[in-house]
Amino acid sequence: MAQRILSGVQSSGRLHLGNYYGAIREFVRLQDQGEALYFIANYHALNTVRDGTLARQLTLETAVAYLALGLDPTKATLFRQSDIIELGELYWILGTVIPMTNLERATSYRDKIENGQSADFGLFAYPVLMAADILIYDSDVVPVGRDQRQHLEFARDWATKFNVQYVEKYDPKDPLGEKSKRPGLFKLPQAFTRDETAVVPGRDGQKMSKSYGNTIDLFAPDKEVEKQIKSVKTDSTPPEQPKPVDNQPLYQLLKVVLPPAAFADADKAWRTGGDPKTNGYGYFKNLLLEAYQQEFGPARKRYAELMNDQAEVERILKAGAEKARGYAAPVIQRVRQAVGL
Repeated sequence: MAQRILSGVQSSGRLHLGNYYGAIREFVRLQDQGEALYFIANYHALNTVRDGTLARQLTLETAVAYLALGLDPTKATLFRQSDIIELGELYWILGTVIPMTNLERATSYRDKIENGQSADFGLFAYPVLMAADILIYDSDVVPVGRDQRQHLEFARDWATKFNVQYVEKYDPKDPLGEKSKRPGLFKLPQAFTRDETAVVPGRDGQKMSKSYGNTIDLFAPDKEVEKQIKSVKTDSTPPEQPKPVDNQPLYQLLKVVLPPAAFADADKAWRTGGDPKTNGYGYFKNLLLEAYQQEFGPARKRYAELMNDQAEVERILKAGAEKARGYAAPVIQRVRQAVGL
């Protein structure tokens, strides 16, 4: 039986290079490796998007972006998080067994608070909803960035705690019940992370994130993308001198976006210095812009086409939700039975 792969992207803003190289490119590859379910995390997005009209638009744009970047709805299941009514029930039921101390030590919560995000319940309880996202579909594999691995470990820990609480003689060392014949109510999914693309730097050198306002967007207008790339932070090293490679977001972005052979040439020029026309930071920014246009030009064209056929996008999302709910229904049914609902 093919492994069930589950992941999602928040619809809290325009998708950017970090979303693609850190997640969506892998999603597209994995749709040929197993039974893939990908959702638009529009519940999670409510922590930062507080305008209903904008929230709906961003959900649509995220769905269109998935499809434009290569997700094939004949291979993978694409749906809105908010269309799965079983999810909210599992979110609450899970919350009845989760220690507050776990949520208090969530690194993502602390990082977001330190960066100015409001300390609301939705942000605090974010890992619980993420755990429900993962467990409701009997997921086997969850592609996550390194910054989300703690949340995946929380989901596994809480699933084990729930199984111990509600399955008599459940053995955490035998989660599938192969020896005890007492399998858990929840599967314990495995994380999958490709470390070389797990973190994409933003224009300021921090992790690229909508929250930090340091993105290079995938589907913004041409002039806006050019402006974003031209604003990538650099130092004052003159063109004729070799340039440092540590803590240099422009260098790291070139490494991510350029094909290997092209990056090898750029790397040589970066490290040696020389002619201002081919060794200055302006040259390297133009190189990044050209590589961006070549890599994402077809997807940007497809995006525009899909935005003009929103009825088809809605059809895909509804069909995806129906399929996803087919997986969620038996999970919530056995959970309800176990807890006495």
